[in-house]
Amino acid sequence: MRSLLRGLLAAALFMWTAAPEARAAEPITIGLGMALTGGLAVVGKSGLLAMQIWAEDVNAKGGLLGRPVKLIYYDDQSNPAVVPGIYTKLLDVDKVDLAISGYATNQVVPALPVMIQHNKLFFGLFALDANGEFHYPKYFSMLVFGPEPLKTFSKGYFDLAMAQTPKPQTLAIVAADAEFAKKASDGARDNAKAAGLRIVYDRTYPPTTVDFTPIIRAVQAANPDFVYVASYPPDTVGILHTVSEIGLKTNLLGGGMVGLPTAALKTQLGPQMNGIVNVELWEPVPTMEFPGIMDFLKQYQAKAASEGVDPLGYFLPPFAYAELQILGDAAEATKSLDDDKLAQYMHTHSFKTIVGNVAFGEGGEWTEGRPIWVQYHDIKGNDLDQFKQPSTVAILAPAQYKTGDLIYPYSEARK
Repeated sequence: MRSLLRGLLAAALFMWTAAPEARAAEPITIGLGMALTGGLAVVGKSGLLAMQIWAEDVNAKGGLLGRPVKLIYYDDQSNPAVVPGIYTKLLDVDKVDLAISGYATNQVVPALPVMIQHNKLFFGLFALDANGEFHYPKYFSMLVFGPEPLKTFSKGYFDLAMAQTPKPQTLAIVAADAEFAKKASDGARDNAKAAGLRIVYDRTYPPTTVDFTPIIRAVQAANPDFVYVASYPPDTVGILHTVSEIGLKTNLLGGGMVGLPTAALKTQLGPQMNGIVNVELWEPVPTMEFPGIMDFLKQYQAKAASEGVDPLGYFLPPFAYAELQILGDAAEATKSLDDDKLAQYMHTHSFKTIVGNVAFGEGGEWTEGRPIWVQYHDIKGNDLDQFKQPSTVAILAPAQYKTGDLIYPYSEARK
């Protein structure tokens, strides 16, 4: 009997002492919704792969806070309506330790009220001014447009246009009737007003639009000196296909056409991209080779083919990886997963990432904007290899990243 009691006592003692170690080995869970199907999937799937690479890198080094990291994710189907349900499940059912957004403004904005209700820190990935109406102190943006994102998103495009001789006088604005495009076009109107431009066409189109011929014909009838477009990847393809088919006489075309840096759109559009001037975030040029980014791209590109995602990875992937770098560094620095502690640390420290140094200001936006404006040129055919080097794109601004000059007008750039 005594031996039995001793055995039970020893077992209980072992379980008591082992419990903390077992708990320590439990993974840190990071939850998100991501566009893995639908119109945004061409970008979303590449972002998820980048996040998985970060988790692999962290786990190979012993984990985060001594614990492995596990991503829990669901397909948001590129549909904003399903996003609140995903984040409610992540927080209430899966009880994830941390939550981050999937790709794009349209998907981030509907998630924010859920995160605010749960008082959780939230990282928005490529979301334009998502926190502008909420002013949530635990929101942070992984997008390069700085403290005035709506203005900055299109300002460089307008600066390039207004530097031409003769100066343009009229403008057309074409935008999807969706969260991102509404915000982008709001900023474009403000920049147009500041430049003294007369807007001769300003209309939205339904996100389900597949025939852009009436839109492009209406723009041409307005005869604008230049055209600002705010579109998501499927629309970007449709608009440029239509311009190629029926033509568009204007001096400058582009602005906020999302998706052009992806391999899928590059190979689908090919020469139709020639002459387009657009805001972008990063290009593989010597002026933007931040520490670690080329090594990351080697990892990413080695996995991309087997995963069936963007083989280049120049658009979303570096920023998706950098977002988790920041979150991980904040957790290690605070030795905590507490949302308040993490938010306070992130507001008061800068971070070294593969997309450069990042610091957050009021509203969770970057303290300094760092977008680039590019022009596509000399694209021949639809072969992917021509896009692996920056020979078909010139960075026009800002000066510290500039690699080429604007070819103007649009008709000349298309030759």
